[in-house]
Amino acid sequence: MADECEWMKLPIDQKCEHKVWKARLNGYEEAAKLFQKIQDEKSPEWSKYLGLIKKFVTDSNAVAQLKGLEAALVYIENAHVAGKTTGEVASGVVNKVFNQPKARAKELGMEICLMYIEIEKAEPVQEELLKGLDNKNPKIVVACIETIRKALGEFGSKIVQLKPIVKALPKLFESREKAVRDEAKLLAVEVYKWIRDALRPPLQNINSVQLKELEEEWVKLPTTAPRQTRFLRSQQDLKTKFEQHQAAGDDEEGEEEAEAPVVDAYDLLEPVEILSKLPKDFYEKIEAKKWQERKEALEALEGLVKNPKLESGDYADVVRALKKVIGKDSNVLLVALGAKCLAGLASGLRKKFQTYATHVVPTLLEKFKEKKPQVVQALQEAIDAVFLTTTLQNLSEDVLGVMENKNPSIKQQASLFLARSFRYCTPSTLPKSLLKPLCAALLKQINDSASEVRDAAFEALGTALKVVGERLMNPFLVDVDKLKLDKIKECSSKVELIHGKKSSAGASKTAKPGGQGKVAPSSSSGDKVDAHTTKSGPSKKPSTSKPGAQSKKGPGPASGPGGKGKKATEIREVEPELSIEVCEERASAVLPASCLQQLDSSNWKERLASMEEFQKGVEVTDKRELPCQALVRMLAKKPGWKETNFQVMQMKLYIVALIAQKGSFSRTSAEVVLDGLVDKSGDIKCGMKAKEALTAIAEACSLPWTAEQVVAMAFAQKNPKNQAEVLNWLATAIKEFGFAGLNVKAFISNVKIALAATNPAVRTSAITLLGVMYLYMGAPLRMFFEDEKPALLSQIDAEFEKMQGQTPPAPIRRLVKRDAAEEEVPEEQDEEENGHIQDLLPRTDISDKITSELIEKLGDKNWKIRKEGLDELSTILNEAKLIQPNIGELPGVLKGRLNDSNKILVQQTLTILQQMATAMGPHIKQHVKVLGIPIITVFGDSKSNVRAAALSTLNSWVEKTGMKEWLDGEDLSEELKKENPFLRQELLGWLAEKLPTLRSTSPDLILCLPHLYSCLEDRNGDVRKKAQDALPTFMMHLGYEKMVRAAGKLKPTSKDQVVAALEKAQAIVPAKPAAPAKTSSKSNATRPSSTASVRAHSATTNDDTDAIALKNDPKKNKTAGSTAKVKPGIGKKVPSKPNLKDDDDKSGPIFIIIPNAKEQRVKDERALKVLKWNFTTPRDEYTEQLKTQMSSCVAKWLQDEMFHPDFHHHIKALTALLEHLESETEGTVACLDLILKWLTLRFFDTNTSVLMKVLEYLKLIFTVLSKEDYHLTDNEASSFIPYLINKVGEPKDLIRKDVRCILNMMCKVYPASKMFNFIMEGLKSKNSKQRAECLEELGALIEVYDLNVCQPTPAKALKEIASQIGDRDTSVRNAALNTVVTVYNICGDQVFKLIGNLSEKEMSMLEERIKRSAKKPSAVSTKQEEKTSRIQGLNPNAAVPRKGCDEVPSKLKIMYRTYRIQARSNNSHSTSESAPMIPREFQLDLDEIENDNNAGGCELPDLVQHKLDELYEPVCIPEPKNRSVSPHFDEIHGSTDSTINFVVSQVASSDINTSIQALAQIDEVLRQEDKADTMSGHIDQFLIATFMQLRLIYNTHMADEKLNKSEILKLYSCIIGNMITLFQVETLAKEASMGVLKDLMHGLILLMLDSRLDDLDEGPQVIRSVNLLMVKVLEKSDPTNILSSLIVLLQDSLLATTNNTPKFSELVMKCLWRMIRLLPNIVNIINVDRILLDIHNFMRIFPRERLKQMKCDLPTRTQKTLLHTLCKLLGPKIMDHLVLIENKNESELEAYLRRVTKHSMALSGGKIDSETEKGGSTIEDKESKAKISETLAEIFKKIGSKENTREGLAELYEYRKKYSDADIEPFLRKSSQFFQNYIERGLRLVENEREGKGRISSSSSSAGFSSPPDESPYVASSTSIPSAGSTNGEEVGPAVYLERLKILRQRCGLENNSKLEERQPATSLLSKPTVPTVASSSELLHNKLAHLRDSREYNQEPESHHPPVQTNSNTTSAANLDDLKKRLERIKSSRK
Repeated sequence: MADECEWMKLPIDQKCEHKVWKARLNGYEEAAKLFQKIQDEKSPEWSKYLGLIKKFVTDSNAVAQLKGLEAALVYIENAHVAGKTTGEVASGVVNKVFNQPKARAKELGMEICLMYIEIEKAEPVQEELLKGLDNKNPKIVVACIETIRKALGEFGSKIVQLKPIVKALPKLFESREKAVRDEAKLLAVEVYKWIRDALRPPLQNINSVQLKELEEEWVKLPTTAPRQTRFLRSQQDLKTKFEQHQAAGDDEEGEEEAEAPVVDAYDLLEPVEILSKLPKDFYEKIEAKKWQERKEALEALEGLVKNPKLESGDYADVVRALKKVIGKDSNVLLVALGAKCLAGLASGLRKKFQTYATHVVPTLLEKFKEKKPQVVQALQEAIDAVFLTTTLQNLSEDVLGVMENKNPSIKQQASLFLARSFRYCTPSTLPKSLLKPLCAALLKQINDSASEVRDAAFEALGTALKVVGERLMNPFLVDVDKLKLDKIKECSSKVELIHGKKSSAGASKTAKPGGQGKVAPSSSSGDKVDAHTTKSGPSKKPSTSKPGAQSKKGPGPASGPGGKGKKATEIREVEPELSIEVCEERASAVLPASCLQQLDSSNWKERLASMEEFQKGVEVTDKRELPCQALVRMLAKKPGWKETNFQVMQMKLYIVALIAQKGSFSRTSAEVVLDGLVDKSGDIKCGMKAKEALTAIAEACSLPWTAEQVVAMAFAQKNPKNQAEVLNWLATAIKEFGFAGLNVKAFISNVKIALAATNPAVRTSAITLLGVMYLYMGAPLRMFFEDEKPALLSQIDAEFEKMQGQTPPAPIRRLVKRDAAEEEVPEEQDEEENGHIQDLLPRTDISDKITSELIEKLGDKNWKIRKEGLDELSTILNEAKLIQPNIGELPGVLKGRLNDSNKILVQQTLTILQQMATAMGPHIKQHVKVLGIPIITVFGDSKSNVRAAALSTLNSWVEKTGMKEWLDGEDLSEELKKENPFLRQELLGWLAEKLPTLRSTSPDLILCLPHLYSCLEDRNGDVRKKAQDALPTFMMHLGYEKMVRAAGKLKPTSKDQVVAALEKAQAIVPAKPAAPAKTSSKSNATRPSSTASVRAHSATTNDDTDAIALKNDPKKNKTAGSTAKVKPGIGKKVPSKPNLKDDDDKSGPIFIIIPNAKEQRVKDERALKVLKWNFTTPRDEYTEQLKTQMSSCVAKWLQDEMFHPDFHHHIKALTALLEHLESETEGTVACLDLILKWLTLRFFDTNTSVLMKVLEYLKLIFTVLSKEDYHLTDNEASSFIPYLINKVGEPKDLIRKDVRCILNMMCKVYPASKMFNFIMEGLKSKNSKQRAECLEELGALIEVYDLNVCQPTPAKALKEIASQIGDRDTSVRNAALNTVVTVYNICGDQVFKLIGNLSEKEMSMLEERIKRSAKKPSAVSTKQEEKTSRIQGLNPNAAVPRKGCDEVPSKLKIMYRTYRIQARSNNSHSTSESAPMIPREFQLDLDEIENDNNAGGCELPDLVQHKLDELYEPVCIPEPKNRSVSPHFDEIHGSTDSTINFVVSQVASSDINTSIQALAQIDEVLRQEDKADTMSGHIDQFLIATFMQLRLIYNTHMADEKLNKSEILKLYSCIIGNMITLFQVETLAKEASMGVLKDLMHGLILLMLDSRLDDLDEGPQVIRSVNLLMVKVLEKSDPTNILSSLIVLLQDSLLATTNNTPKFSELVMKCLWRMIRLLPNIVNIINVDRILLDIHNFMRIFPRERLKQMKCDLPTRTQKTLLHTLCKLLGPKIMDHLVLIENKNESELEAYLRRVTKHSMALSGGKIDSETEKGGSTIEDKESKAKISETLAEIFKKIGSKENTREGLAELYEYRKKYSDADIEPFLRKSSQFFQNYIERGLRLVENEREGKGRISSSSSSAGFSSPPDESPYVASSTSIPSAGSTNGEEVGPAVYLERLKILRQRCGLENNSKLEERQPATSLLSKPTVPTVASSSELLHNKLAHLRDSREYNQEPESHHPPVQTNSNTTSAANLDDLKKRLERIKSSRK
């Protein structure tokens, strides 16, 4: 009792597992009650019992088991997770319930099985029940059979698979147990209800008594088809419908009958192998002379082929023998017997016989000349059986071939065969392209003299009419008279279509004797011989049962729209011709009487007035009431088209176009006007109007018809001008309408006439038309003109060359729909457009050349003779070029040659097969099974070159055929089955390459899976690897579920391995290629009226969509400048969308804010109602859970993108999240937990683009969250941070840096101490990179937050960290040591106590590292103080930025990081993304920054903190001696980087003085060579700050009227001076990245174009200084980066952005021209690949046509010059630099480069000569090497002497200029580095002097840039600066030096003296017209500093010489220098 009390207290789930049966019984009862109470099927309560349900049903106690079964049944019915228990519970029911004696237990077991089926788990249940049939216990077997029977009776054959049941039945009938046999009988009866006679063949071998009993039971069954009575959960709609039918009294029984699925008896049979059973002498006997022997062989074969299903194999020899008997045997009995054998073979093999079908059909058709009924009948059965194995498309060529035969029997039987074949077709399998030639042949036969031929043709046409409907047939029956048309319709009404019945396989065939399902296809009613005369078959009812009802329904819907279609077509295409009286009467209803009277007036003015009234009448009349024919006939009245007044004629032509556009314009109306329009097309004044009218008629009556008429009329006339203009019109029309339906052969004949014309205009127009046709037809078009004269052919080739690489434009016009009834007509034209262009080409029939001698040669035993045969065949193919698919017996022989023992012949055969594919084109597909599959067999060859040849041949075949033919059937799986490692690896590799390119595949692909799985376990490693690579490609088509199911049949050991491989493959399944975009006809509905406007419209699609986007989003309009930059990039993808419907759907908010939803989700997770977000790799249930949670709070469209299998959609989702972040911050915060969870799923994606986008979004979201002062919850952190930390171990540096940055940012929204815990967990990873990064992060946290951050205690944390010192990975050891050193710097020796015991080696490493550490414990206190001051003011959860991220919390640093991201994206050239530029949120909002004077958010720390006070002390002019850098830099050398960061940030300050001081400090660093290197790594940062300051001046300071403009000029001078100094240091200049250079050039050009500077005194000097600076930037920057930036800048400027003027683009292009001139010197160091990619992107946005439309041709010339220069320098090698361009074959750039390369190669010789004439000859031509050395030695001797230095440098400059390839390196190597630098500077000075002489006077308002065409070198006007001493001999006054001194004081940070400022500017003193312009103040300052530096060097290095200074004078004397110093001293003393 005590025990009972004990278990009574337990919870229900524990009771159910209790060892006491009573406890379990009680538990089951309570569980059943609980299960009934739970309302929510997704309640977490269900999950508790997931593992217990099997125990419920398998309880060892019978009483408890009953209750357990009841509880389990309730559970399965109500729980959503019940499906997971199916396999184990069903197995338990079969083995432990069905053997119970209690009937109730058995009933409950059956109910459980049926309930599982109801919840969509039929397959596993059926699998367990079928396993139960093999159980030794007969009770279990009986129960399993009964359950299967019940399931089939209730759920029907759609749910319960019949094939495995039928296979098991024969075995059950053999059981010893009567109960089993009886139950099997009941099951057989139930199965028969569903599949009827299809069950007979599988049961033909059971006991005859049992079969008889079954027959008796089957007869009793009702004839109506059974219906499903129990429904799946997903079939609730069917259940409702069924209940309604039950209530209505089963009135709609007939409809339900059609729903019963058809099971083909063939599928239920086991195949029989017959090839091995053939008599050994079969082939000898069948060739025997005695007909009896031949008969014996055939009878033996007939006995074998009676088997209803045959095993696949090589039947080629058997078919060949039967073909010979049928075609050539003189004994008609044997012919009939051979035909029967062939029919049996075809019926037994079905689709596997397709290979042989095309070989036997011609023979069968030819043999119909026999008139004996039994032969004809046998032939009919044979050809019908063959037809069922293939398609009509494959046999059409053979049928059409015999339709012209003279023998009426052949024609009749061919037509009857077509009639029978049509009955199996559907509208989709009988397309217009196939129907058209067949109808044409049949229409000829309805006029045949033989009545039987006519009747057969009528029947075939009637059947076709029944299949496709009147609408599609009417165009082919236009010329048929009414009597014959009625006969066709009569035949059509009698036809019963087979495809209409679902039981096509069963109902169309009759049973063979003995219940066999072998049948003959039904014949049509017009046959003389009854096709159903079978071999003594029983009843013919099955073949005719129920067709009546179905055929009555069939025509109904088809004829409805068909009738409408016909009526519409008649109205549109042809209408009766009206008499002139009727026309006048109808026209008078529309037009005023005066109009009609004046039409033929002799006064032209009256005729003109009449035309005007005519036009008004047409315009106001409703289009439905417009009598088109009447109106055009009125226009054609005298004078008609002979009108002499051009104004009247123009009006008349315009009215024709108007009528055609507005009314229902028929071809009859068109015929009235076309002749006149063609006649006027060549008229100078009326030609345009005539062509517009022709276009309007083409829209109304279709272009193919109109063009054919117009071209025929033009060439019927003799007027060459008309002919030329008609051809021109046609060329334009084809581009506008597309190429669909055009009669190419007709045009080609006329084009040939035009090419032979004497008038050159006609020939030119013809060639132009050919060029347009070439766009659509490609290279095959040339084959039509190969017989033309060479001169003409070369012109045609030139035109084709122009079109090379271009794609046909999208059609902008099409057949206009004007009636609802006509809406389907254009779709049919689209179908026709799909027809292959190659079908139009003339092909040669080579079948007569494939002689028996050639066949014998190819099969000869002697390899030499076989080779002769192959050579002959190759010659035949070469001569024929294009061939017809009829190649006789060649396929079988060539197949043999692929297995040839001689490998050379195998390779030759492969080459011939490749030739054959090219020659035969798409028709090669009918030979795939015979010749294509054997090519795959060659993959098994051991020689790699043979395999490579096979692969090449295979690819050429697939190119022509597509993949469908190869994947259909079992052939591919049979090849993969062969255990040849070479074959397997090649085949799998090929499949892995091809399958991802397909949108759909054959269902037969699943047959390859067992062999694919065996390859995964192959001995050969390469095979295993290829199999693993192929798995994802198979999975993309078959799906994971199917592949796992297929793996279930493997052995347990194999299964585990395969399933693991499948799980891995699931993560990398490629996305299916997108469906090709189809141009919507609706998008063309509102088409512009003229062609020009259409083109303009299409060209500006991008801009329009951008404008729409801007309107819709007001936020995007705020920053016009930045938006303008991004939008052109975004626009690249927009044109593919036909409308903006999707965008409209996405206009709302993406987040739905639900109060307390986040809190509820946290509660659910804590209560275990949902899965806790914790996994190693995400499983499907986590994804589904997240999807469910998101469904209520995320927009539907965004959710679809987020959970799409394709990663492109994930990028779109992230882009949307980025765009909506600012506008929906509240919504983002409300759903933050879900967003972070979704981002963790993306961490497991392998796509880098997605990962980068995720990190980008995270950086922004945490920035926003910190601004909002939001704190992450623990739930959000725990579900996100661990997965983020996993990514810190990524192999890519870029990703690791971003993750570290995000971790740093997270400290602002989540406590650092809690972060510490998560990072410590990251140390447990096996990834060494992750451990190292985590250790560094821990060190950084400790450095900022001290030891308090260590959790749980410092000691525990540090012991864990110290344990990493012994790690085997160096980076981990170093990181651990650095972290411990950080702790040592904080707490000193106490660290040794905290870290615990270390090994001796580890301790020595730590001590060594501490010694080497720069930081000492003594410095800790000061550091702590500084850090405390930094942390104050931040919230307790926030983190201070640390090393590796932003040390200064300013906007500038955030912007700097943003620009780094932009530069990175530019370098990666991710142009395939939807937006190549960074999103708007990541762009610099410079306007906001400049206007932001708020000191709160971005106030910089005071200068005092960095001890800059010394800058304010009085500074003397530096003496010419070596002075050290500012003490500021020396003092804080330990933290140089942080100081530079700080100073650089001050450059962008809104305070002018602060900025000037910062620039002065940086200038000081840059000017000292030993200190300049400290700026390395900060160049981008400095340049960004600089051009931000330029933007600030441009937008803010210049607009501020209160601000003194002299201050601005001062700042400009400092900025420009600094930049010039920077770009003189080459190493630093080259660090500038592409994105930064682009923005710098943008800013400088805007500054040059600033008209406000012209109003200032020193404004022009600033412009000239900028000019000089730009030259430096162009010359000194990294050439690749600067070229790329200029190309992108030009692209942006041409895209009509807001700030840019035409002048801006012009200056950008001038910079490009400057770079082009430098190309010869830099071509070897630039990254040509990247430049070409930029040009490719430019040409993609600005194709040639778009550039031509621009007013200015400068962009075109710039682009051409750049490419020509590159081609000239690189030659043909330039084509190797296109690797970065995707789809380069489609690139306009590639085609252009090819042309340029060809020309440059041709001209290269001439250019070399011209260079020689100019004096640029090589050294070899001029001097010997000895003489060169002597000359150079003399020059260097001069340079070494003090007196002749200048002369030596000048000579060296001249020498290098004269001999560009001279090598002076050996001479330089001998000297010191200083001397080398001195020579370089000297040469630059000489160059400046030589080039600068004529430039001072050339400056203009455009800042001195020369135009590109000029040959004068490009340089700034202020390149040369006057000497310090004099200007053109005039003494410069002291004011100049005062100005210089003032600038020097400002740069040194001295306070500004008001008196000094009041003095007159120096420039005003130099503004006299006689004095040349002097450089700006900053340049003068640079000169001064340069003088001082040079003199210092001179004093220090007596042996060296004076370095050259930028000056116009030849030398700078020491006297001048002394004089200058004295003057400056005097000025300084006077100021004191």
